Amino acid sequence: MAQLAGFIVSHDDAFTTQIGRLLRSCAIPVSIIDDRHAREDAAVDLVIVDIRGDSSSAMATIERLRAASPHAGIFVVALQAEPDLILQSMRAGANEFFTWPPPEETFHGAIRRTATRRETTQGARAAATTLVFFGAKGGAGTTTLAVNCGVDLARLTKRSTIIVDLKPGLGEVALFLGIRQRYSLIDALDNLHRLDREFLRELVVKHKSGLDILAGSDQFDRPGASDGGTIEEVFRLLAKQYEYILIDAGSQINSVTVAALYTADTMFLVANPDVPSVRNAQRLLDRVRQLGACGERVRILLNRAAEPYPIPPKQIEGALGHPIHHTFPSDYKTVSTALNSGVPLALTGDSEIAEQFDSFTRRIVDPETASTPQQPAKRGRLAFDRLASMW
Repeated sequence: MAQLAGFIVSHDDAFTTQIGRLLRSCAIPVSIIDDRHAREDAAVDLVIVDIRGDSSSAMATIERLRAASPHAGIFVVALQAEPDLILQSMRAGANEFFTWPPPEETFHGAIRRTATRRETTQGARAAATTLVFFGAKGGAGTTTLAVNCGVDLARLTKRSTIIVDLKPGLGEVALFLGIRQRYSLIDALDNLHRLDREFLRELVVKHKSGLDILAGSDQFDRPGASDGGTIEEVFRLLAKQYEYILIDAGSQINSVTVAALYTADTMFLVANPDVPSVRNAQRLLDRVRQLGACGERVRILLNRAAEPYPIPPKQIEGALGHPIHHTFPSDYKTVSTALNSGVPLALTGDSEIAEQFDSFTRRIVDPETASTPQQPAKRGRLAFDRLASMW
């Protein structure tokens, strides 16, 4: 799936907010470039221009944008679909014309066409795939799954892969991999203006599997609310240099996590088969929908699952309204040994859980090799009643 970088041109905050929601809710991830964080060389795939005011100056704006970004998709939004205005817009360089407010389905169709054009014109360079792991609660195993998936991706594909630790203060990605870091994500955030390939090489640490690590911060207050826009720009820059980007987002929904969710091709929600985890997973799914991030990109991972299940998987699916994408067995001894030694499960030899990581990662690399995923389950009243009685 292509990731697009979008830019909104308008002086109307209500317009910017509504268009932002439309962009965020598309099945194709679109990161929105903020004027405060945009760089001169920032590549733009999609521009939305508000022409509801002075149409003559708007045409000049469209021409300037087309000259600056010849391959970008330019959408214009007007109050009325006047034939002369449509013709002027297309001559100035617009690809799509909408009246206010744009219909969601039509708008998303235009985004898909833009993504298809970009994939056709970008040549052999594959679009980056961004995978975000976030937990239904602390201790669900989010970092374990993210780290081992990253190692397996780097090992199996031999493609450029990086894992980013978003958790402030208590990030453990580097620790789990037995790595001592000199720099962290905060160095990238504070030096955004010079974050090119050479500088990034200094910030990351390379694991023997081939996985690059952008370690978490030792500061408990960063990344924080003020870093939300900057972190999204960091993800865009990483997408130019890596084919796979994995993000350990922890279990808290904040501005930094939200930026990661908006950027994600796939969001993996890690839950355990217990009441607190299922309850939190349900609330997090609702929050993702409220934020406008496309729910189609969420996948449920059930970790530490062993029979007899405290809550049967079918009941969990019914309560969440989502199928379980993959299940990882409960193997405390093997996992704890790997974590304490700093050697990922994929590199420790044969075990059932290592086989599951291999299967899970191969499914990411080539979804066609996996069996057809089941359709999302409807939220059953019975499942809710059973879980409610436990709470």
